[in-house]
Amino acid sequence: MSTYYESVQTATLYPDAFHVPAPAVPVGRAVWPRQPGVFIRAAQAAGAQETAEVEEAAAAVDFTEAADADQPARQALVRELVAGQFGLVPRWVKSASDAKLRSTKLVNARSETVTTSNNFRDAWLAGQRCIVPMMAFMEDDWRSGKAVPTRITRVDGKPMGVAGLWESWTGADGEVIVSYTLLTVNANSHALMSRYQQPGNEKRMVAILNEGASDAWLSARPEKAREFMRAYPANWLTANPVEKSR
Repeated sequence: MSTYYESVQTATLYPDAFHVPAPAVPVGRAVWPRQPGVFIRAAQAAGAQETAEVEEAAAAVDFTEAADADQPARQALVRELVAGQFGLVPRWVKSASDAKLRSTKLVNARSETVTTSNNFRDAWLAGQRCIVPMMAFMEDDWRSGKAVPTRITRVDGKPMGVAGLWESWTGADGEVIVSYTLLTVNANSHALMSRYQQPGNEKRMVAILNEGASDAWLSARPEKAREFMRAYPANWLTANPVEKSR
C-alpha cells in the first residue's frame, strides 16, 4: 500500500505531461496522508454543449485500445488542476474530527471493491475520477527482514499519472474539505511489485495510467472505467532504496 509519494516539483512538467498549469502554491515534495497535494480532473464548469460533445466523443472511444496502445482518446476534454488533501473524506462523514480520523486510512482504494465500499462507492458511481501526478511512489522492501523504504519510478524518468478518486465534503458549519485517494490493483504476479510490502499480505500497486489514455479515463462511464485498472508493466518501472540522510 502506497501511503506516501513524491510530487512533481518541476513546474514545466505539468503543462508538458498533463496539459494543466503548474500549481499556484507549490506542493511539498513528499506527500503524506492528510497533507495537501494536487490532482487533475475534468473541468467542472463545462457548459451543456461542451459536456454533450465530450460525452459523445467518449462514447466513440475504444477504451481497451486506448489503455493498451497509449493513443489519445480525444481532444475535447478540458482538464483542471485542483488542490486537495491526500486521503479521501467520504461525503457521509458527520464531523471534521471524524474526517481527520478516517482520511488517514483512505489514501488507497481497492479497484475491485470501489462499487461496494461504503467509503468510495459514491465517488466512483458519480464519475469523480482523477489523475494524481507524481514522480515516484514509495513502498517498503521487507526481504531483508526489516522495512527498507524504496522509491519506484518510471524507467524513463518521466512523471506518472496515477488513477484516483476525488470527493468534496461539506461540514455542518460550512467547512469544505476537497480530498482524493489513489486506486490500486493486485500485484501478486507482478515481476517488480511482488517484492514489496509485508510478507504474507496481498501485494498491491497504484494504478498508473498509460500516456494518451488520461482523457478517456476521466470521462469514461463507470463500467468502462474498470478497463483502466491494470498493473503497469514491470519493465517500465525501476526501484531504488531511499538513501537516509546522515
